[in-house]
Amino acid sequence: MDNQAEVREFLTSRRAKITPERAGLPAGSRRRVPGLRRSEVAALADVSVEYYAKLERGHLAGVSPAVLEAVARALQLDDAERAHLLNLAHAADGFDALARPRRRTTRAWTPHRSLQWVLDAVTAGPAFVRNGRMDLLATNHLARAFYADVYAAAGNQANLARFNFLDPASRRFYPDWDEAADIAVAILRTEAGRNPHDKDLHDLVGELSTRSDAFRTRWGAHNVRHHGTGTKHFHHPAVGDLTLAYEGLEMTAEPGLTLTIYTAEPGSASEEGLRLLASWAATRDAGHPAERGAD
Repeated sequence: MDNQAEVREFLTSRRAKITPERAGLPAGSRRRVPGLRRSEVAALADVSVEYYAKLERGHLAGVSPAVLEAVARALQLDDAERAHLLNLAHAADGFDALARPRRRTTRAWTPHRSLQWVLDAVTAGPAFVRNGRMDLLATNHLARAFYADVYAAAGNQANLARFNFLDPASRRFYPDWDEAADIAVAILRTEAGRNPHDKDLHDLVGELSTRSDAFRTRWGAHNVRHHGTGTKHFHHPAVGDLTLAYEGLEMTAEPGLTLTIYTAEPGSASEEGLRLLASWAATRDAGHPAERGAD
């Protein structure tokens, strides 16, 4: 990705989100921009207008951590946005390839036996491993059943972002489709900052931008997020509505991969739904022996 363009669009979009009132500045009149002026951000960051303008044109190479932190404070960046700005600065300096541990590509990566044992040991909820491109790389039996529509879609390649934006079934699976779409794009945008030279990610973003207006609009917003814990709503075609909590765990042994586990509140209708899902999966597999062991 074009680092200077990424920096320029990210900083501009963050500046547009901060109103003068939110920054503690007088609103004044005749404002021609939706958020702060460059001069106001420069004053808040205690740098010259010329220097901030240079940063916003995309020139982050050689910028000190203190200045980056001052800009982050002026723009009121959250933790995910601050980390994204630092990743963009590292890429501008050419440090990203050296500082990040080498990862194996999706095509070459297969889960080692002990990881699959860990996934298979989780029997009460879906458990899976994904990368920052949202490829499903390894699952337990319940996750395979949970994402049955994802695996059924022709050409989807078990990618959650493709499913979200290119498969009509996703609007049934995600009752809060807009929220799910926002999260998917924010995860991809965060990965683009962490790993700007990932060709597979470039290709995925290009494909989704070409084929989905909803994706293209969200991609242009430059929103990022840390996606570690929370609650989501689903509608599974076999068992109906599910409200599940999730925990995402970064894998130390496999940098860039995340282990996610979904669980239901004990005694809830969703817990019963997961039990029904396990029974449905067992019945389905009994009718299709070739699918056994596909996880």
